[in-house]
Amino acid sequence: MTATLTPEPSGGVPAQDISISEFGAQKAQAILAQSGKENAGVRVFIKSGGCSGYQYGMAIDDRELEGDTIVMDRGIKLLVDRMSLPLLRGSEVDFVENMMGGGFTVNNPNATSSCGCGHSFRTDGSQSPEGEGSGGCGSH
Repeated sequence: MTATLTPEPSGGVPAQDISISEFGAQKAQAILAQSGKENAGVRVFIKSGGCSGYQYGMAIDDRELEGDTIVMDRGIKLLVDRMSLPLLRGSEVDFVENMMGGGFTVNNPNATSSCGCGHSFRTDGSQSPEGEGSGGCGSH
């Protein structure tokens, strides 16, 4: 297995590939504790679809796959596959609560547009994957 491990932030260390907010880490810790999976982390990935072209996905995962980038931030293990990493580099996973409930979201500096519900996005110059991305937020 060839995984890249990014250390916890400290003085003079370059920006992490991906990070998690303090509130996001608290919520993730509670979910991970309930998962029953030992040494599990939060896998963050990109898939095609959604109203803006790409859609975020997250899952509790106790597997480290070949090519994964693994970042430990605020005590949470974040796993990103090699195909998703370029689109997620510099992003922060956060947890937001609103009148509709709450959930994880991704603050992505690479996104040039996103849908109103914050679950999908597009980057500069990218088209929606073939035949996808024309629906509204309800089509995720």
